Amino acid sequence: MEDKLRELGNAALLLRNRPFSRTPFPFPAEYTGWPDEQRAWRDSATLYDQSHIMMDVYFEGPDVKRLFSDFGVNSFTTFGKNRAKQYVACNPDGMVIGDAVLFGLEDNLYNLVGNADGHVSKWLMYQIETGGYRVTATVDPASPRLSDRQVFRYQMNGPLTQRIIEKAAGGPIDPIPFFRIGDLTIAGHSVHALNHSMSRVPGMEFSGLELYGPAGGGIAVWEALVAAGEEFGLRLGGARSYPTSAAESGWIARPVSAIYSGESMRPYREWLPSTDLQASPSMQGSFISDDIADYYATPWALGYGRFIKYDHEFVGREALQRLEAAPKRKKVWLRWDEDDILRVMRDSLFGAEAQRPRIIDVPMGYRNYHFDKVVDNHGALVGLSMYLVYTVNIGGFVSMAMVDEASAIEGTELTVVWGQEDGGASNSFTVPHVQTTLRATVSTRPPA
Repeated sequence: MEDKLRELGNAALLLRNRPFSRTPFPFPAEYTGWPDEQRAWRDSATLYDQSHIMMDVYFEGPDVKRLFSDFGVNSFTTFGKNRAKQYVACNPDGMVIGDAVLFGLEDNLYNLVGNADGHVSKWLMYQIETGGYRVTATVDPASPRLSDRQVFRYQMNGPLTQRIIEKAAGGPIDPIPFFRIGDLTIAGHSVHALNHSMSRVPGMEFSGLELYGPAGGGIAVWEALVAAGEEFGLRLGGARSYPTSAAESGWIARPVSAIYSGESMRPYREWLPSTDLQASPSMQGSFISDDIADYYATPWALGYGRFIKYDHEFVGREALQRLEAAPKRKKVWLRWDEDDILRVMRDSLFGAEAQRPRIIDVPMGYRNYHFDKVVDNHGALVGLSMYLVYTVNIGGFVSMAMVDEASAIEGTELTVVWGQEDGGASNSFTVPHVQTTLRATVSTRPPA
């Protein structure tokens, strides 16, 4: 990858000139319609098959805890079997390389689960090769065919999740604390369950589970879940509704990995192949900078500041301690103004061709990396907005954003710049358009 970046001279330019693309999901776009599937995770439950889109990497050996502790901001003092955490890794400057869910399968066996790009997994595999850690890494890559996977991985969310799971399991199941792993049996197959419920439903121990187990039992378990959920209004989730759930849960998916610049990261870039997925995503939006570091994020900007624990030495620790007291960006939701949304939709579809703004896709628009400028009422840049999404549960359009602390206040009115500065002329893969602005209101919690 380093050779490729050196040849092009600019990492930001490389990503901005990539063909626009969406993440391919090898399952139906919709089952009962994306609005119905969104509504179900509020009223009943929605079931997604993540077996084909997530990459599992198993790290095993006597140094596995030391490896993860050395490169993660998280504390590992109590981590072990049947525990899980949102693992966050930074570069030496305190900028986020990536995050993924870490499962403690045994005290010396961890499973790191994330998207197919494998930002964090590859960073750790590089450390194993170059740092002398007594750890082996085994990759179970995403695949359209369950028969090619070691495990199935299903996700169910919604207030009736517990009732459906208990019916499928044939009776009550033992309580599973938040971000802990429990065991159950469904359709005669052993299933592990991670409780990732973000909110407690009255009378229920959990409202969201990630279920996984040996791939050979995947079809039987899926069919049992679907049958059990029929009376409760369970919906299957398709590719159109799947990425929109992040806007309601507050997860900023796929920040730009902080690997593309800096001498300290050069050996890693030399280790990565030029064909690696991290060299191929496209970058869109109204924010333009030739310095790729302007697209990086701190843990605070992604809402991960609470995960930082200084009870151990880790890469990026000193930089984060320096940044701790400095002004920083924070994660917020932006609720986009309804009248402005309708104006842009009308003009982009029916306006004079030379004056059409960029089209707003529903329920979710442009993918890979998307960064729009967020400005205050003086026109000063105060942050970046990503991934505009519509959900029926919110009843409007929202985006996740990273904005300066002074603007990250409930109810603050800001402006989002929509469309590229040159109308897409610099990128042959972008439909020509004119740039425009839309009003947006800050929310520090998921908008209702």
